[in-house]
Amino acid sequence: MTEQTIQEQIAYYKARAKEYDEWFYRIGRYDRGLEINQRWFDEVAALKNVVQQVGIVDSILELACGTGIWTQELLKIGKQVTAIDVSQEMIEINRQKLNNALNVEYRQLDLFSWQPDKQYDLVFFSFWLSHIPPAKVDEFLSKVYDSVLPKGKVMIIDSYFEITSSAKDHLLQNKNEIYQKRKLNDEREFQIFKIYYQPDVLLHKLTQAGFQAEARLTDTYFIYAQGVKV
Repeated sequence: MTEQTIQEQIAYYKARAKEYDEWFYRIGRYDRGLEINQRWFDEVAALKNVVQQVGIVDSILELACGTGIWTQELLKIGKQVTAIDVSQEMIEINRQKLNNALNVEYRQLDLFSWQPDKQYDLVFFSFWLSHIPPAKVDEFLSKVYDSVLPKGKVMIIDSYFEITSSAKDHLLQNKNEIYQKRKLNDEREFQIFKIYYQPDVLLHKLTQAGFQAEARLTDTYFIYAQGVKV
């Protein structure tokens, strides 16, 4: 069941690539009205500020880089960014959004089979940890740890359980359920993994992996964490 859902999840994000940004920019099925949208954008702005507070670093690894929403923020602080995603469709949108930036290296590969081959000042991933099956999380974070230079950092941004964060035609299930149904604009449905972390659980996972870390919530929509490799 786990492997089947992983493959369905990969297929979903490949199919969703061209409409992914509608979610982040609150367009179409994700438009929740002026007030709720503004709350979302205010919290996004706060997260972008957290990213910028890292300061200038030589090298960044972005895992599950998607359409470049956060790659473009990382380029403001990273001299060189390596961006990995399983979906070539996502990578092409990312590349176009960043105008083929010369200091971004793209690698198309499956993060479930990814093996670290280099260490970076910062390893960053957004809205990805929640899509990893619980049985695979510790192994993944161990590989993240191996990818961070001594005294380097990890940063994670992800979703907190909130009904208005998803599309109006998505019925979010129990926040303790590890599977969610997701629908595309053309009505096709997919089952994916979606785990909503609490700060204490995320902190424990990062500490267990070897990071000195902290995890926090924004007011409504997001959970984020930072860790240092000591």
